[in-house]
Amino acid sequence: MPKNSHYIGIDLGGTNIKAALVNTEIGEITATRSTPTQGREGYEAVIARMDLLVEEIIRINNLTKDQIGGIGVGIPGVVDIENGKTIFLTNLPGNWRDIPVRDLLSNLTKLPVALINDARAMTLGEWKFGAGRGVDTACYTIGTGIGGGLVINGRLHLGVDGQAGELGHMTIDVNGPRCGCGNRGCIEAVASGPAIAAMGMKAVVQGQNTIIAELAKGDLNCITPELICDAARLGDAAAKEIYEFAGTMIGAGIANIVIAVNPRRVVIGGGVAAAGDLLLDPIRRALRERLFLTDAEQVEVVPAQLGNNAGLIGAAFWAVLQL
Repeated sequence: MPKNSHYIGIDLGGTNIKAALVNTEIGEITATRSTPTQGREGYEAVIARMDLLVEEIIRINNLTKDQIGGIGVGIPGVVDIENGKTIFLTNLPGNWRDIPVRDLLSNLTKLPVALINDARAMTLGEWKFGAGRGVDTACYTIGTGIGGGLVINGRLHLGVDGQAGELGHMTIDVNGPRCGCGNRGCIEAVASGPAIAAMGMKAVVQGQNTIIAELAKGDLNCITPELICDAARLGDAAAKEIYEFAGTMIGAGIANIVIAVNPRRVVIGGGVAAAGDLLLDPIRRALRERLFLTDAEQVEVVPAQLGNNAGLIGAAFWAVLQL
C-alpha cells in the first residue's frame, strides 16, 4: 500500500489542464480543479499552471504537502518515462521536445512527480478501478485520436522504451489514408472522431439520402461524430453505415491484439464511445468474423466506467507505482 492514500492526478490537455485529489486505495476523486492550458505561452507557463492547480487542490482540502504521496501527470504524446521528459506532443503548440517536465514540476511543487502517456493513464485507471478491473485488459480511447494501452499479467505493458500500447496506430489498411503519425492506414486515420465526421461530410457532399445535413442546418462544419450518432439513432441509414464502418475497422485492430496477447476484456472509452452499441456492436461482430484461432466469445468488449475521470485516477495510481 502507498505511504499516503492521497495522490494528485493531472491530465494535460490541449484546451484545459485538469487536476484531482485521488484516494488511490479506492480510486475515488475527492476534489477537482481545471484551468485553460494556454499552450501558446510556452511549456514553462503551462507547468506553472499545473503548480497552481496542485497548490489549490491541497489548500481546498486542508492538507499539507507531507500528506500527499506524489503527483502523476498524463501527457498527450510521447513520453520518456525513465527520464521524466516529453518527447513529442501533438496537441500543444510550441517546443515540447526533451522538456524535463517531471523535474520542473517537482521543483515547483516540492513533491515527487511521475509522467505517463494520457491513454496509458486511462488504461491504468480502468484496469485498477473501472471496467477492466482484475483481468488482462486492452483499452481504447476514441476521440480526436485513438489512444490505448495494455495490462498484461497485472502490469501495464510499456515495452522496451515505454511506448507500447499505441493501439490506434496499428496498420489495418496498407494503402489507407495518411495518419498524423506519418504512417498510412492506422486505425486512427480511418475510425477516429475526425474520420467519422469526414465520412458524414462526404455523405452530404455526395448527395446521399441522409438527414445529416438537416441536423447540421446545412453547415458542413457542424457535422460531428455526435451529430452523426444522433442521425443514426433517428434511423438514418447513411449514419448507421458510418458507425458500422468505424466499428468494423476498430474491431479488426482489436482482433489483431487478441491474436497477439489474448486479453480477457477490451474497454472502449472516449468521446466517440458515447455512441454505445452503435459502435460496440460492429466491433463485436468484427471479432466474431475475424477470430478463428481463439473463441471470440471469451473476449468481452465493454464500455469504460470512469468517464473523463479515468485519466486522472490512472495518473495518480501511476504515481503510486512509480514513486
